[in-house]
Amino acid sequence: MPQRPSDRSDAIVAQAEAEPLTSPERPEREGTTLSLSELAYERILEMLFARRLPAGAFVSQNDLVGIVGVPVAPLRDALRVLQTEGLLTIHPRSGIRFLKPDFEFARHTYQFRSVLERPAVRVFAEMATPERIMAIRVRHEACIALLAETGFTADVAREAVALDALLHFEIIGALGNPLIESTYRRVHNYLQLIRLDRTLSGPIVLRTLKEHLDLLDACLARDPDRAEASLQLHFTQALQRTMGIF
Repeated sequence: MPQRPSDRSDAIVAQAEAEPLTSPERPEREGTTLSLSELAYERILEMLFARRLPAGAFVSQNDLVGIVGVPVAPLRDALRVLQTEGLLTIHPRSGIRFLKPDFEFARHTYQFRSVLERPAVRVFAEMATPERIMAIRVRHEACIALLAETGFTADVAREAVALDALLHFEIIGALGNPLIESTYRRVHNYLQLIRLDRTLSGPIVLRTLKEHLDLLDACLARDPDRAEASLQLHFTQALQRTMGIF
């Protein structure tokens, strides 16, 4: 039988078993039937993003079977994929250690994100329809107006997170490359883990939305050089915000 790890908190298991699964703010696959291993993969990510499995948690495989609600064989398949993606480490006969992101992980993630998005934003600036760019821009302006009207609320935070995912997946989607899109979903998972320790506020949301607007304006002007420069500045400032430099 697997060894019961001494540093695992029973509170983690109790909390995870007591709360219903919720979907995080991230793009979902539509119109697909998930296998049990894919279902386990998705549920583990949901629990991480909802803080039901804290970053750095150490949990036994037996406990995860009960928490995730799938048999052990597909769970193991999901765990192997997550380990390959760097989100956890499997310790044989002991348990599973989930990733706790640090600054180096954040820096590497933003570097990888830049490698993927810089060529993509050039294509987006040249090829995206003005109507689509304007639709995204209008939604950003509406969020800024809501922030000014109501202050920083849960609704503002949810919309800001959704807009961030929308814009950057639109940029990546401009390449029309499913392999890159699949890779970028992994990067997006990393970003969500990094952001779990970040405290959002009205000023941070406003800065982020305005950086997005600068990027969108460059795309409306069909200026790929300016769009790439705006994107890189946005990533630099976002990483500084992650470090606590505002």
